[in-house]
Amino acid sequence: MLSLSKLFRKYTGFLRGLKIVYVVNNFLHAKKLHRNRALYQQYGLKKSIFGPIGRHDFQEPNPDIPWLDRPDAEAALLADPRYAGFDAATQAQLRQFVREGYLIFKGFYTPGEVDALNREVDRLLDSGATGFNYTRKKIMDAHEESELIDRHYFRNTRMTDLLAFIMGRPVVPFQTIQFLEGSEQRAHSDFIHMTTEPLGYLIASWTALEDTHAGNGPLFYYPGSHRLPYVTCLDYNSGNTRWRLGENSYKKYEDYMEALIEKHGLQKAYFYAQKGDVLIWHANLLHGGSPIMQKGSTRRSMVAHYFCEGVICYHEISQRPALVSF
Repeated sequence: MLSLSKLFRKYTGFLRGLKIVYVVNNFLHAKKLHRNRALYQQYGLKKSIFGPIGRHDFQEPNPDIPWLDRPDAEAALLADPRYAGFDAATQAQLRQFVREGYLIFKGFYTPGEVDALNREVDRLLDSGATGFNYTRKKIMDAHEESELIDRHYFRNTRMTDLLAFIMGRPVVPFQTIQFLEGSEQRAHSDFIHMTTEPLGYLIASWTALEDTHAGNGPLFYYPGSHRLPYVTCLDYNSGNTRWRLGENSYKKYEDYMEALIEKHGLQKAYFYAQKGDVLIWHANLLHGGSPIMQKGSTRRSMVAHYFCEGVICYHEISQRPALVSF
């Protein structure tokens, strides 16, 4: 089957801005969108499951938010009988997630497990089974070509069970991104790329596949930024029209977020990870990749994104429904 999604992973031209191209791709992946019929009806969305979708389609705020985002979140966490079953270190990290929007597990994967994953990514690259997308930084969805990555890392039950506890409902593995070097990406929220209705039903993990240091572009984040309002294409001059995506929409978004960080006086933190460490972050936590100061250095890592069951999933920037395999 023709996959425009795979084509667009490397394509950077005019067609990327035409909404009709994404509609065609949606029809080619109809099976992944049929579940949206019932969800659209449930949330009062009267439009085709194959058409563009964005925050503008949801006029009223939905009161359904993840339980750890609610005002009484920490009290609810402490009262949950499952919380007592975690060790003291994990309990502290869960409280930190409520307050600051992230948690860290040191040594979640053993050195041997990390080495096996790195060898698998190298094998996929050498065989041509996968490759870099148009950013020349990201290897998208390598799990689709590897049983090892898919089962042992992406769908690791120790991870997905924890994420389900944090979110208050089962999670659905959506996307993996492999990096061989630092992303050098400006501050952003994953929400703008992987949006949900109701808001907030997305969570991400970042796994260090080698040690990070000041020279190889460490991950940075802004503790507490998850409490800021969600930013959508309605909040800045995206340039979107009925037929086209706005030119330089994402750069304008990044500029808007930079101004927002300055306005709120947010303080940047760095994750100097050791091989096998995992950082889990909130859908709205602002984060990015530092500049690579030591030229030629690598910073291998894997990012995984998970939606929750029972919510509408879409991409706010590209105005298209997410193609999720349930």
